[in-house]
Amino acid sequence: MAKLDGKVAVVTGAASGMGKAIAALYAKEGAKVVASDLNLEGVQQTVAEIEAAGGKALAVQANVASEEDVQHLIDTAVKEYGTLDILVNNAGIMDNMVPAGDLTDALWEKVFAVNTTGPMRTIRKSLPIFIEKGNGVIVNVASVGGLNGSRAGAAYTASKHAVIGLTKNVGFQYALKGIRCNAIAPGGVETNIGTTMSEPNAFGLERAMSGSAINPRSGKPEEIATIALFLASDDASFVNGAVITADAGWTAY
Repeated sequence: MAKLDGKVAVVTGAASGMGKAIAALYAKEGAKVVASDLNLEGVQQTVAEIEAAGGKALAVQANVASEEDVQHLIDTAVKEYGTLDILVNNAGIMDNMVPAGDLTDALWEKVFAVNTTGPMRTIRKSLPIFIEKGNGVIVNVASVGGLNGSRAGAAYTASKHAVIGLTKNVGFQYALKGIRCNAIAPGGVETNIGTTMSEPNAFGLERAMSGSAINPRSGKPEEIATIALFLASDDASFVNGAVITADAGWTAY
């Protein structure tokens, strides 16, 4: 029996990278996947590949910074597949490595809208479904930037620290409702999140990259997907409010 047989999962940021890998692995393990991304063409390709491999999936274009899109995303999952069992908050953007002294309100708000407010909204929308069922799983993709002080600029760092706080709060507060909420904190992973940066701040980039030489290696999206599968499955039934660091030991130094 596959690990996620009969489950319905929503995965945001599923057009590429970690989100695509998570969606594909979930489908391989028996889940019906609602793959979401702002990039409709990309997420449709993800779904096409899942279906070609014999899985079940549906593409939904959504900007997690939009409350209307979040409502539509979760409602579509329930309408098409009858329920929701697993929510994966993977969508995220970088911040051009901008340090606090150069940070604008606009950049701060943009990064938080996607990285932090988006997950809050999807969680808020999903909780009534999980509470009624008496079970549900939330997997937030945070970052080692949410554990340490300068793996990116000020806005990204703060946004990912907030995601980790949100994860622990939701995990504990809803534990008695049969709901688990955990986070993954990846280190450097080979994805296209770098495309969300245009003109990196020279000072911020220099400071953020100062520890890059001790990074043992970059990860593959599939290596993060296996952790997301563990957290979504019954194998992790006793894991709640936790943050799993996946960085080849980079932050162990």
